[in-house]
Amino acid sequence: MKKMTRRGLLGSASAAWATALIGRPAHAAAEFDFKLGVNTPDSHPLTVRLTEAAKEAGARSSGRLNVTVFSNSQLGGDPEMLSQLRAGGIELLAAPSMTLSTLVPLSGLPSVGFAFQSYDQVWAAMDGGVGEVVRDAIAKTGIVPMQKMWDNGFRQITSSSSRQLNSVDDLKGFKIRVPVTALLTSLFSGLGALPASISYSELYSALQTHIVEGQENPLAQVATGKLYEVQKYCALSNHCWSGYWVVGNRRALSSLPGDLAQILNESFDAAAVRERADLLEMERSLKADLSAKGMVFNKPDPVKFRAALVQAGFYTQWQKTYGAEAWAQLEKYTGKLT
Repeated sequence: MKKMTRRGLLGSASAAWATALIGRPAHAAAEFDFKLGVNTPDSHPLTVRLTEAAKEAGARSSGRLNVTVFSNSQLGGDPEMLSQLRAGGIELLAAPSMTLSTLVPLSGLPSVGFAFQSYDQVWAAMDGGVGEVVRDAIAKTGIVPMQKMWDNGFRQITSSSSRQLNSVDDLKGFKIRVPVTALLTSLFSGLGALPASISYSELYSALQTHIVEGQENPLAQVATGKLYEVQKYCALSNHCWSGYWVVGNRRALSSLPGDLAQILNESFDAAAVRERADLLEMERSLKADLSAKGMVFNKPDPVKFRAALVQAGFYTQWQKTYGAEAWAQLEKYTGKLT
């Protein structure tokens, strides 16, 4: 498949979305009609590749399987969509690992603060032992994860014009939005900030109305969510990595004949690998793009942030939470954390 450039990603999103909706002839009713929810906008690489995978599954199944992608939290915030998935209201969900950790605590394991230093470590872990540990934990809750994890990116901290973040001291009393998850609440509490759990679908308005002063997300989310309109500074903290799992309702997936289940899994897992490359390419140019839109960047010293977390007992707490076996799997790829 031809490599998709960042411009191509952004430019083709609307066309891809439309194709997924109208690509199957109206008179050819699908045997299986699945809804897939995701929180990212149409222009985000995740949405683009999910839509591509949906189209591929439809074509390979000769229209027997139709997957419609609902982007930009059209079906509700992440916690609401996760509830809908478990109840069978939707069949598929691209679930942020952070949100999924409210149901499956081990989903947060790869997002431990300052654990991974590079994508080489990330994908070795997620396509290896850490991914296996998390998939097993997800499956035990009654929902079904696909094999390949999708990228969300290393997370950075943005802030309003009233505060630039260069040190741990700058985070003292800082009101920051985090996903609805205990892990990031714990991380920022350990750094002296005041984290508030707010759904991504409500993030822009929370920043605009100063309910919170800042937030943390990968640069792709900052760009496609237009957070630069309500944030001035960006500290390139790389404080943790996060991804998305494509998960399915067990009853819906078990209803698929074997050939259609294989098509669904193969189409989405192949698209996941392409999305990883897309996001990496996109992020390489985002700093310049966001700078042109007025964002000011700085690079804090991660050593001091990690030292503060050690002192706060962050790593000891999460090692106990995740268990010695899972923690040992993580440290196989990251090196010693505690």
